[in-house]
Amino acid sequence: MSQIDRHKKRIVQIDFYSHQKLRELSLSKKYTLVLITENEALGVLNGYPIQLKAPCVLCLQDNDDLKVDSEINASIFCFAPIFLETVRVSQLKDINVPNTPHIKKGLSLFEEHNRVIPLDTKVYPKFLQWFFTMGMEVSAQSDDLWVCRIKQYLIQIFNLLLQSKESHSQSVIDIALNFIHMNYSQPIRLDDLTDLVHLNRVSLNEQFKQRVNQTAMQYLLSYRLNIAEQMLTHTGMTLNDIALATGFEYDTYFMKQFRQRKGMSPTQYRNISREVAAQQ
Repeated sequence: MSQIDRHKKRIVQIDFYSHQKLRELSLSKKYTLVLITENEALGVLNGYPIQLKAPCVLCLQDNDDLKVDSEINASIFCFAPIFLETVRVSQLKDINVPNTPHIKKGLSLFEEHNRVIPLDTKVYPKFLQWFFTMGMEVSAQSDDLWVCRIKQYLIQIFNLLLQSKESHSQSVIDIALNFIHMNYSQPIRLDDLTDLVHLNRVSLNEQFKQRVNQTAMQYLLSYRLNIAEQMLTHTGMTLNDIALATGFEYDTYFMKQFRQRKGMSPTQYRNISREVAAQQ
């Protein structure tokens, strides 16, 4: 069933189940993130053999045919496609928006043959925290911004899963990138990264430039601003809350960096180019 938003008297088409048998899972008109934290099973997804070994995430959509060879329980977050639908809030034209928001990029996770994403020991704790915090928001509805916070966590979860799928090796730069992707909301110094991968600053920055054409701290700032863009676009969070959620200690510093990198203030970006969730 969908959620009834008691603050805004609307239907929000999402569900969260902390304990669900996969064999009893209904996929009607929804996308479903399945988090498996215990046990393992073999299965077939649309005729494609898969292995479900905890911890992992399985991405399903409504027309999938899933069979598993043994009983296995999972925690599940599902959402109807309309949850990600957006509408323009401005009729202004001829505005060149620097980057297109990426929340729908996460839907690519539901389109491949093998949609099982293993969670390694470094990624799993952060994913677990975000996933169950999102689940608590569904049930608590503690204030009228609860839907915004769920979208915030969904953005973070999509990004983390996409990065996990794209990272096929564990070079020192992969280790540093994974650290940034999981901890960008916390203070990160260059020394934290050099200590992590046992390189000096010059070597680390040289390898970062070869990989992403930026220094380590430039990449961290770009990644934080990219997440902030998505939150500006898809949530009603305040600038201060977005700044804190993306690792900026002060909203004034966040606004300064955003303007320098994006050519407009966060408020201008929101007013001109954001797409507000259709449910807002």
